Amino acid sequence: MKNIQLSDFFNNLAHKPYCSDELLYGLKIRPKTTAIKMQYIQGNQPCMLHYFFFDLDRPEAVMAWHDENLPTPYWTAQNPKNGHAHICYKLEIPLCTSEFGSQKAIAYASKVQAGLANKLGADVGYSHLITKNPFHQDWRIEFWSEQAYTLDYLADFVELPKKLTKKQEQLGLGRNCTLFNNVRKWAYKAIREHRGSSYDFWHAEVLKHCHEANNAFLDPLPFSEIKATAKSISTYCWKNDAYCYQEFIERQRIKGKLGAEKANRTKSANTLGGKARSKTYDNLRKKALFMSLNGYKNTQISELLGVSRRTIINWIKLKDHTN
Repeated sequence: MKNIQLSDFFNNLAHKPYCSDELLYGLKIRPKTTAIKMQYIQGNQPCMLHYFFFDLDRPEAVMAWHDENLPTPYWTAQNPKNGHAHICYKLEIPLCTSEFGSQKAIAYASKVQAGLANKLGADVGYSHLITKNPFHQDWRIEFWSEQAYTLDYLADFVELPKKLTKKQEQLGLGRNCTLFNNVRKWAYKAIREHRGSSYDFWHAEVLKHCHEANNAFLDPLPFSEIKATAKSISTYCWKNDAYCYQEFIERQRIKGKLGAEKANRTKSANTLGGKARSKTYDNLRKKALFMSLNGYKNTQISELLGVSRRTIINWIKLKDHTN
C-alpha cells in the first residue's frame, strides 16, 4: 500500500464489494482484490459506515471543502477530464446500521451527511453507495489528511436540517431512517393481528413489509440493510407487545416442562409393554384436546407437545367420533 489512507480503505472494504468499470452497465460483486482494479467501488461495508462520500459534478469541485471552510478531507478522487470529484471524510467511530445500531445515531448521522452535502453543493441524487476508487489510475487522487472525525466535530461546520427533504429521505442514510420510521409505525399496530402466531411468522411479515417500502426508494437499500431493519423492528415490537411477550414466555415454559416430561416418558416407555406404554400418552391426549379447544392449531400443538402432527390429528378425530 502507498500510504495509510489506501491501506485503511482496503482493510475496511467488504470482502466482496460492488464494483464497476462502467456504471451504465450495472454493478458487479467481486473479491476486493479484484474490485480495487475497477474504476468504481463500494466504499463502506454492509451495515457499517466508515466513510462519508460526496459527489460533486462541476469543474474544480475538488477544492469545494476549502472554499466552504470545511475540515480537511481524507482523500479526493477527481476526474481529470471534467474536474468532477468525490470527496471522502473518515469517521472516527464507524456507524453501525444493523439491528444492533442506534437509530438515534443513524438519524443524527443522516443530518450531518445532509448538512455537509448542502454546504459542498454535492449531488443530491448521489446514493453514497459507490465511489471513485482511490486505487484506480484514471482518477487524480489527493490524500489530504490522515485525520478521522467525530459526527459532533463535523456537525459544528454545517447547519443541520431540522427535517430531511423528500430527496434526502430517498438517498444515503436518509433511506435507513425513512425505512425504519415508516415500517415501525405500521408494525406498532400490525403486531396486534399476529397475536397467537409465532415470532418467525411475524418476522417474515415485517421483512416483507420492509421489502415493499424499500422498493419505493429511487435507489433501494441493499438486502443486508433491509434485513437488519426488519430484525430490529420485529424483535422490538414482539418483546414490547405485552400479549405476544407473555404468550412467548408461556410457550417457553410449556416447552421446557414438556421436554422434561418427554424425556421421562421415553425412559419409562423403554421398560414398559405395549398397553402400559400407550397409557403414558393419556396425559398428552388430554392436553392436545384442551389446546385444540382453546384455538391452538395442530402444528402448534405438535411442536409444543413433541408429538407428530399426524398423531395430533388422529387424537382429535378420535375425540370427535366418540362425541
